[in-house]
Amino acid sequence: MKLTLFALLTALLIVLGYVNIPQPAGLSITFNMIPVAIAAIAIGMGGGALMGGVFGLISFLQCFGLVGFSGMGAALVGISPVLCFIQRFVSRVLVGVLTALVYKALNKRMNAYMSCMITGFSAAFFNTLFFMSSLVLLFGNTEYIQGLMAGRGVIAFIIASVGINAVVEMIVAAVVTGAVGAALKKARLI
Repeated sequence: MKLTLFALLTALLIVLGYVNIPQPAGLSITFNMIPVAIAAIAIGMGGGALMGGVFGLISFLQCFGLVGFSGMGAALVGISPVLCFIQRFVSRVLVGVLTALVYKALNKRMNAYMSCMITGFSAAFFNTLFFMSSLVLLFGNTEYIQGLMAGRGVIAFIIASVGINAVVEMIVAAVVTGAVGAALKKARLI
């Protein structure tokens, strides 16, 4: 059952790699954290970490035009492929691990929909937090990111870059993960 779910969620991540809504500064609205949240709910910390790793690998491959395309990723991989891999892969593994911990903490304390909904919200929140934090920490002093910052401070840059993205991703991830997670629990599949 777990292997089948993992395979289905991996296939969904590949499809979602091509489905994003481009935004200014090379970022885009993406819903790839939803399969990560569902894996964290259904399989636990190991599943969340593995699915986060798949998400991170797909995100890194997008820097090369594989499984979709990331303009910002292409620029960052040109600066440092190693730092780009760390920024895209490690941050997503952390999303899976922490999302699983959130679900574990909430699972027995509230109903299935609420615990899954908060878990989905957390996945999107952690994704934004770790992606942008690692972007600024690893690439903040580069000419590329300094150009995007346009003289703004780090916090102003982050808010301007992901303000709409983060809100949309968190709402959609919360609603979809809540519904899917609750359905899987009601069907006794998890």
